[in-house]
Amino acid sequence: EVESIVHPFMLEYTNTNGKRPRELFTESHKELLKEGEQWMKETASSCTVVAALIVTIMFAAAITVPGGNKQDSGLPTFLNEKVFMVFIISDALSLLSASTSLLMFLGILTSRYAEEDFLKSLPKKMIVGLSTLILSIATMMITFCASLFIILPGKSRVVIPIICLASVPVTLFAWMQFRLLIDMVISTYASRILDKKAENGS
Repeated sequence: EVESIVHPFMLEYTNTNGKRPRELFTESHKELLKEGEQWMKETASSCTVVAALIVTIMFAAAITVPGGNKQDSGLPTFLNEKVFMVFIISDALSLLSASTSLLMFLGILTSRYAEEDFLKSLPKKMIVGLSTLILSIATMMITFCASLFIILPGKSRVVIPIICLASVPVTLFAWMQFRLLIDMVISTYASRILDKKAENGS
């Protein structure tokens, strides 16, 4: 960001020790780079486990649908039910978003962790990974609730309290990660937005 606002010839200046600004920046941020790499790896590793579990569960749920299949045709028993379509769509969304999240976190784990990666590549992967992970957890709970409606028809007194309880883990996880997402979005995109406004004179 500093390089984008100073005159280009100032980037080649050297201090009394003969070091350029870029070299001084790298030297003074060695510890911060190590801490950032460790935090990224630990966060990505934990989220990778969660995403992999969701992918496994949602894939199994798509194969073993509630109510089973008809013996004569092999089609799902509740294929014509509206709730069943909610089940299938939310299951597919959960599976796809968890797979996307898993790939993003694997991309973080296999990154080279250079200084330039912390400016654009790694924050974008973390933002996409966390967002899709939250989406996958939310749609997984929708899948669970839809399956309850299918296998317990007319039992709203039992199903509704369970649905309310199912929203608790989604809300807690989203609340815990929301602040981190906002901070990463601001640190990744806010300064560039301000620069564009300054260039346009607004």
